[in-house]
Amino acid sequence: MSDRKKASPNVTFDPQSVISPDKALVPSVIAVNEQRVATGFWPKIRKVAARIPFATDVLAVWHCARDEQTPLAAKGMMLAALAYFVMPVDVVPDFIAGLGFTDDAAVFAALIAILGRNLKPKHRAAAKRDLEKLKAD
Repeated sequence: MSDRKKASPNVTFDPQSVISPDKALVPSVIAVNEQRVATGFWPKIRKVAARIPFATDVLAVWHCARDEQTPLAAKGMMLAALAYFVMPVDVVPDFIAGLGFTDDAAVFAALIAILGRNLKPKHRAAAKRDLEKLKAD
Protein backbone atom coordinates (compact mmCIF):
# COMPACT_ATOMS: atom_id res chain seq x y z
CA MET A 1 0.00 0.00 0.00
CA SER A 2 1.45 3.37 -0.94
CA ASP A 3 1.88 6.28 1.46
CA ARG A 4 -0.70 8.14 -0.54
CA LYS A 5 -3.39 5.60 0.31
CA LYS A 6 -2.36 5.41 3.97
CA ALA A 7 -2.43 9.12 4.59
CA SER A 8 -5.48 10.55 6.30
CA PRO A 9 -7.41 13.04 4.24
CA ASN A 10 -6.90 16.67 5.17
CA VAL A 11 -10.12 17.24 7.11
CA THR A 12 -11.04 20.55 8.62
CA PHE A 13 -13.59 20.77 11.39
CA ASP A 14 -16.78 22.56 10.43
CA PRO A 15 -19.18 22.86 13.39
CA GLN A 16 -22.07 23.57 11.02
CA SER A 17 -21.62 20.15 9.44
CA VAL A 18 -21.88 18.47 12.86
CA ILE A 19 -24.65 20.57 14.42
CA SER A 20 -26.85 22.00 11.75
CA PRO A 21 -29.47 24.40 13.13
CA ASP A 22 -31.48 24.18 9.91
CA LYS A 23 -32.29 20.52 10.67
CA ALA A 24 -34.06 21.70 13.84
CA LEU A 25 -36.36 23.74 11.60
CA VAL A 26 -37.55 20.96 9.29
CA PRO A 27 -41.34 20.91 9.83
CA SER A 28 -41.46 17.16 10.43
CA VAL A 29 -38.64 17.41 12.99
CA ILE A 30 -40.37 20.29 14.76
CA ALA A 31 -43.60 18.28 14.89
CA VAL A 32 -41.86 15.23 16.36
CA ASN A 33 -40.03 17.36 18.92
CA GLU A 34 -43.23 19.19 19.88
CA GLN A 35 -44.96 15.86 20.45
CA ARG A 36 -42.10 14.49 22.55
CA VAL A 37 -42.03 17.64 24.65
CA ALA A 38 -45.82 17.78 25.00
CA THR A 39 -46.02 14.25 26.35
CA GLY A 40 -42.75 13.95 28.23
CA PHE A 41 -41.70 17.32 29.61
CA TRP A 42 -43.81 17.70 32.75
CA PRO A 43 -43.48 14.09 33.93
CA LYS A 44 -39.68 14.30 33.55
CA ILE A 45 -39.23 17.74 35.12
CA ARG A 46 -41.45 16.76 38.07
CA LYS A 47 -39.25 13.74 38.65
CA VAL A 48 -35.86 15.47 38.40
CA ALA A 49 -36.33 19.18 39.17
CA ALA A 50 -35.07 18.92 42.73
CA ARG A 51 -31.96 16.99 41.65
CA ILE A 52 -30.63 19.05 38.74
CA PRO A 53 -29.04 22.47 39.23
CA PHE A 54 -30.08 23.66 35.77
CA ALA A 55 -33.83 23.06 36.26
CA THR A 56 -34.58 26.80 36.13
CA ASP A 57 -32.87 27.03 32.75
CA VAL A 58 -34.83 24.05 31.42
CA LEU A 59 -38.10 25.58 32.56
CA ALA A 60 -37.16 29.01 31.14
CA VAL A 61 -36.40 27.39 27.77
CA TRP A 62 -39.76 25.58 27.91
CA HIS A 63 -41.59 28.86 28.55
CA CYS A 64 -39.63 30.62 25.81
CA ALA A 65 -40.34 27.85 23.29
CA ARG A 66 -44.07 28.27 23.97
CA ASP A 67 -43.97 32.07 23.61
CA GLU A 68 -45.51 33.35 20.35
CA GLN A 69 -42.93 36.15 20.23
CA THR A 70 -39.98 33.75 20.12
CA PRO A 71 -38.60 33.46 16.57
CA LEU A 72 -39.27 30.16 14.77
CA ALA A 73 -35.56 29.34 14.43
CA ALA A 74 -35.04 29.72 18.18
CA LYS A 75 -38.17 27.67 18.92
CA GLY A 76 -36.98 24.85 16.70
CA MET A 77 -33.65 24.61 18.47
CA MET A 78 -35.27 24.94 21.90
CA LEU A 79 -37.73 22.16 21.11
CA ALA A 80 -34.82 19.99 19.97
CA ALA A 81 -33.03 20.54 23.31
CA LEU A 82 -36.22 19.91 25.28
CA ALA A 83 -36.92 16.76 23.27
CA TYR A 84 -33.40 15.51 24.04
CA PHE A 85 -34.02 16.23 27.72
CA VAL A 86 -37.17 14.08 27.79
CA MET A 87 -35.89 11.23 25.64
CA PRO A 88 -35.39 8.05 27.65
CA VAL A 89 -32.21 7.22 25.71
CA ASP A 90 -29.28 9.56 26.41
CA VAL A 91 -25.61 9.71 25.60
CA VAL A 92 -25.08 9.49 29.36
CA PRO A 93 -28.01 7.66 31.02
CA ASP A 94 -29.77 9.83 33.62
CA PHE A 95 -29.69 7.14 36.30
CA ILE A 96 -25.87 7.28 36.61
CA ALA A 97 -25.25 9.15 39.85
CA GLY A 98 -23.21 12.30 39.44
CA LEU A 99 -22.92 12.01 35.66
CA GLY A 100 -26.40 11.25 34.41
CA PHE A 101 -27.45 14.79 33.57
CA THR A 102 -24.11 16.18 32.40
CA ASP A 103 -25.02 15.73 28.74
CA ASP A 104 -28.37 17.45 29.28
CA ALA A 105 -26.66 20.30 31.14
CA ALA A 106 -24.18 20.69 28.27
CA VAL A 107 -26.99 20.84 25.72
CA PHE A 108 -28.78 23.58 27.67
CA ALA A 109 -25.56 25.50 28.33
CA ALA A 110 -24.81 25.52 24.59
CA LEU A 111 -28.39 26.43 23.74
CA ILE A 112 -28.41 29.36 26.16
CA ALA A 113 -25.03 30.53 24.91
CA ILE A 114 -26.43 30.62 21.37
CA LEU A 115 -30.03 31.66 21.97
CA GLY A 116 -29.96 33.19 25.45
CA ARG A 117 -31.03 36.60 24.16
CA ASN A 118 -34.44 35.07 23.44
CA LEU A 119 -34.95 34.17 27.10
CA LYS A 120 -36.80 37.15 28.55
CA PRO A 121 -37.22 38.06 32.23
CA LYS A 122 -40.84 36.83 32.01
CA HIS A 123 -39.60 33.34 30.98
CA ARG A 124 -37.12 33.22 33.84
CA ALA A 125 -39.72 34.48 36.35
CA ALA A 126 -42.22 31.83 35.21
CA ALA A 127 -39.49 29.19 35.50
CA LYS A 128 -38.69 30.23 39.08
CA ARG A 129 -42.39 30.09 40.02
CA ASP A 130 -42.71 26.63 38.46
CA LEU A 131 -39.61 25.37 40.23
CA GLU A 132 -40.86 26.62 43.60
CA LYS A 133 -44.17 24.78 43.03
CA LEU A 134 -42.39 21.61 41.95
CA LYS A 135 -40.11 21.63 44.99
CA ALA A 136 -43.07 22.24 47.29
CA ASP A 137 -44.92 19.17 45.96
